[in-house]
Amino acid sequence: MTIEAITLGGERMQLNMGPHHPATHGVLRIRVESDGEIVSSCIPDHGYLHRSIEKIGECIEWPMFVPYTDRVDYVCAMNANLAYCVAVEKLLNTDPATAVVVPRRAECIRVLVAELNRISSHLIAVGAMAMDVGAYTPFLHGIAQREHVNDIFEKLCGQRLTYNYVTVGGVAFDLHETASEEIASFLDQFEKEMVRFNKLITTNTIFRDRCANLAVVTAAEAIAWGLVGPNLRGSGVDWDLRRDEPYGLYGELGVRVPKGERYAGRKGAVGDCYDRYIVRLLEIQESVRLCREVLKLLPPAAGKANDPIGGHQADVSKVLKRPPKGFVHCRTEAPRGEMGYFLVSDGTKVPYRVRVRTGSFSAAGIFHKVMRGIFLADVVAVIGSFDVVVPEIDR
Repeated sequence: MTIEAITLGGERMQLNMGPHHPATHGVLRIRVESDGEIVSSCIPDHGYLHRSIEKIGECIEWPMFVPYTDRVDYVCAMNANLAYCVAVEKLLNTDPATAVVVPRRAECIRVLVAELNRISSHLIAVGAMAMDVGAYTPFLHGIAQREHVNDIFEKLCGQRLTYNYVTVGGVAFDLHETASEEIASFLDQFEKEMVRFNKLITTNTIFRDRCANLAVVTAAEAIAWGLVGPNLRGSGVDWDLRRDEPYGLYGELGVRVPKGERYAGRKGAVGDCYDRYIVRLLEIQESVRLCREVLKLLPPAAGKANDPIGGHQADVSKVLKRPPKGFVHCRTEAPRGEMGYFLVSDGTKVPYRVRVRTGSFSAAGIFHKVMRGIFLADVVAVIGSFDVVVPEIDR
């Protein structure tokens, strides 16, 4: 008799995971029905972190919404800032009279902070996933490296979590004098540390076998359920907005896209929990490479902030008072996948409509399907493999 067949009969037990369960990566409640040790139903219950962020965006001026984007995903706030600012710039560029040219140095800095934040976000994801299945030490190694990234960001903008750094037209502050050297030094020691991290957990037989063949999502299913980012690529779908719909400086960098695939010695099916874990680790390596490439392209700082080459901020104060009427949709590749903004302007200094689409929202939708028939003990491993951050769901 298969596990799926067992769930069809017998007395069901209802369990609550959350809303404060430490393995749910935020204030998330999971309603689980089980037949003994087998999950028959798993339904996410959202809303415990809802703060009306989208509605707030329709009540304040265009640049004043940037600090709120930090709260859309506080694990990768730089990427959340960038997604909104790129969307506003796309709106401004629909009219030649309000077009904005972001200085090249600012574009380089944007990629640097976005990829450093991708590294720190993925470190939380892979470390927390290992901790969820019982391996606590790798999480501490990941947190230690994340603190180095936070140190860089604190010197850059004064904050360690919610940065309010990327702005419409550039970035809030230029790099300090020793920033490039500090980033390069971090990347060098970080690569060595990741070798130790991989020896500790990635190649661990217990961890690998625990995640193999668990919550398998095929490529067709991933597309049908609207998965994005590492969850989509973990199923073998070759898609990354940085390469396929490039924005900013990404079109010049030749982004390499890892995906789930079969290889010698691989246990399990493509699209399982282990694939989603491996894809994030490979993306960390790619982010290290991209940061090094950008450091080579970084122009020297200019005397003026709005210099088109060496400046860090275009002058947008006037055009944001009267932006063009219309609407735009713009999407970027955040650590949890596509983060897209739909903006509607009525020509005033306050947006008419702000709507954000995030990767965690689509990932939570597939929980019921992939968790049916698995063991209760594997629920936290599945949640960790999808890297759900609750603020992206409750907006």
